[in-house]
Amino acid sequence: MPIKTLEPNLLQRVEAWLKGPFDEATKREIQRLMESDPQGLSDAFFKDLSFGTGGMRGLMGVGPNRMNVYTIRAATQGLANYLNKQPKPEEGRHTVFIGYDVRHHSKEFASEAARVLAANEIRVLLTSDICPTPLVSYGCRHYGCSAAIMITASHNPPAYNGYKVYWGDGGQVVPPHDIGIIEEVRQVATHAPISLAPADSPLIETIEQEIDEDYLTELVKLQLHPEIASDELNLLYTPLHGTGIRIIPQALASWGYHHLHLIEEQKDPDPNFSNAPSPNPEEQKALEIGMAILRKTNADLLIATDPDADRMGLVALDKGHPFRFTGNQIACLSLFHICNTLATRGILPSNAAFIKTIVTTELFRAIAESFGGLCIDVLTGFKYIGEQITLWEKSFDANQFIYGAEESYGYLFGTMVRDKDAINAACLIAEAAMLAKKQGLTLVDRLYQLYEKFGIYREAVANLAFAESAAGLANMQELMKQLRQNPPASIGGQLIVAFEDYQTGLSRDLQHHTEKRLSLPSSDVLCFWFADWSKLVIRPSGTEPKIKIYAEVIEKHADPIEHAIHRADGKLQHLLTSFQGLLK
Repeated sequence: MPIKTLEPNLLQRVEAWLKGPFDEATKREIQRLMESDPQGLSDAFFKDLSFGTGGMRGLMGVGPNRMNVYTIRAATQGLANYLNKQPKPEEGRHTVFIGYDVRHHSKEFASEAARVLAANEIRVLLTSDICPTPLVSYGCRHYGCSAAIMITASHNPPAYNGYKVYWGDGGQVVPPHDIGIIEEVRQVATHAPISLAPADSPLIETIEQEIDEDYLTELVKLQLHPEIASDELNLLYTPLHGTGIRIIPQALASWGYHHLHLIEEQKDPDPNFSNAPSPNPEEQKALEIGMAILRKTNADLLIATDPDADRMGLVALDKGHPFRFTGNQIACLSLFHICNTLATRGILPSNAAFIKTIVTTELFRAIAESFGGLCIDVLTGFKYIGEQITLWEKSFDANQFIYGAEESYGYLFGTMVRDKDAINAACLIAEAAMLAKKQGLTLVDRLYQLYEKFGIYREAVANLAFAESAAGLANMQELMKQLRQNPPASIGGQLIVAFEDYQTGLSRDLQHHTEKRLSLPSSDVLCFWFADWSKLVIRPSGTEPKIKIYAEVIEKHADPIEHAIHRADGKLQHLLTSFQGLLK
């Protein structure tokens, strides 16, 4: 594909890289794409990689629409510009903590970010080795940093990488700082010269694994039942080739759980995730090796964490068969364990508060409120949980945060971290399992006890995919518009009693014909409520061309439990199928 045949705008963008201050290997790769992969060239250059409210994430490769050292430098220069417009700390300069995961180029990207910050007179604390995301949030707070960066693409496939930004409270950036950083990043062109300090700059300090010891010291303070810790609990653990191997075995041991066997095929850090297809603990295929060993060894639990160790999956044996818990179920088991323990001892604070996202199960609310706690909803994304913790801390009549969770396998107990924390979650669920075992129960039994007490809550997620094009995006937006303007009166034979539109900020009671304002920020989310408090939530994905449909049904009659679960699952599938039928 000769360069002169490219569209003028694309040609201009490609020439800027061919003639600009880029290394020869990058220019050779651009030439190769021009000659043998014109579509790949177009994809890599037709736009700049988006830097959004959570940072950026994308395929690695050459060009402004890819993760590479140049897009990393540009993003970091924007962050540096924003930081240097903020009031300086007492020591006279800002400090940024940087961690990175096991992915290809993660260490290189972290080093490049450090060099840009140092060139802008910003002190950097750079981890010496792979680092779980929770340790970055913790390190940001522990060292009194102004911000932090985590180089990770979480559980995305191996070809991806990403760049997450945290603020000084240890939470992911939220307004106004996210908007301010985005604006600064937009003003930095990827082909503009960006100053780099040498890698051995005195402003770049290496953080060794002493941070692990500090984190573990604080983590042990969260232990609820140190008296029951025992090697009787037989645990399997897989980091899915990720960063969890650095600290989770030590964390479990610090709580007294030493009987831990690693899934050998998946224990070593590996940027290709060779034995963990789709390294996501939400997906069964990532857990199949571990589940086979669980059956063979008859262990109590299989714990799995994603590559940056912020999400945790869980499997137990139920009548000899693996039982994969959902993120909602893990959250509710952990919540009940915390509340029941604190309430039994008479130390559950009178202002105890719990946080879930709007797409997380309502069973979470039922449990929290049964113990007299306050449960609030936030928008989808754990950063909003972290934000709410900080808001409560700054308030004079504050609620006391105890526990927060989201359905997508993210959990947080206590406030030492301000993002989802699989290290913390693994210890807590191991303790809950040990307490159940001492009572002759499994976590599956404990879940069924919750169902018998509160009702059976069953959830599922469906995706409505659109083409990755301008037309696909337009179709997705039009569908949301139609649902917003003409919401159905019923779905699957069930009458809708309330309709919430988080974009307009209005909740409509369709039975009493009243309206009230929603308290959450504007977001492109719709929620339909049914008479039995079943619900359906619809929102466009923030990272992919698809609409996500979250459904939850409640079955109050739980006897016998297996039959009731079957009935609930049938209702759930009927609701999802009926709604998808309305969209066609």
